[in-house]
Amino acid sequence: MAGRVLATQDCSSCPIRHRAVCARCDEDELSQLNDIKFYKTYAAGQTIAMRGDALDVVASVVAGTATLERVIEDGRTQMVGLLLPSDFIGRPGRPTLQYDVTAVSDVTLCCFQRKPFEALLIRIPAVQQRLLEMALDELDAARDWMLLLGRKTAREKIASLLMLIAKRTVHPDGKVMGDTTRLELPISRETMANFLGLTIETVSRQFTGLRKDGVIELDGNRIVRIPDLEGLLFETGDDSDGGTLF
Repeated sequence: MAGRVLATQDCSSCPIRHRAVCARCDEDELSQLNDIKFYKTYAAGQTIAMRGDALDVVASVVAGTATLERVIEDGRTQMVGLLLPSDFIGRPGRPTLQYDVTAVSDVTLCCFQRKPFEALLIRIPAVQQRLLEMALDELDAARDWMLLLGRKTAREKIASLLMLIAKRTVHPDGKVMGDTTRLELPISRETMANFLGLTIETVSRQFTGLRKDGVIELDGNRIVRIPDLEGLLFETGDDSDGGTLF
């Protein structure tokens, strides 16, 4: 993970404090994490890590967006996941990375050397518990994504992706009620097409259709305003009970 090293900030003022691996830590446990962490930044387009690299460092995404990708034998690249603030990179106990990780916007990581972090897991069960919760959430997300790719229409796929971004970046508590939501999309339409198994033309048509139907408002290619999140939730094809989609 070759990036630019930054001065760290105190854990108590971290923007992902209540969603990351440290979410269940008390002040003493936060202090122990603070002693072994360091920050790194990566510019948009920069490779953070590659599949097969030695896993010397694990990290939480503090700011920005990255992609998880896998290169197929014939050279094609498939995007298999989005990393948003509070997501965790790497797996304690595993010696190598399983996917390529690329910054799609400027990314800040809160990093830990893997060996000291693994030793800390033994001393701080709260971090172990939170990592387990996050791993189970990822498993649920993978199953939901199988449904999305296999059964949902192109319109439902785009709506589901917008809801995912809204919940993770604008409404991190998972609520879908409130006034107009403004999203700055972290990925291009080409990246969306790769992620959702669609063509760029189909992605553009679905955005246009959602705009014409009043579900979203567009300001250029990256700014989306959602006047009614419940209306967008309906377009995903999921239950309208406010449950987590991903």
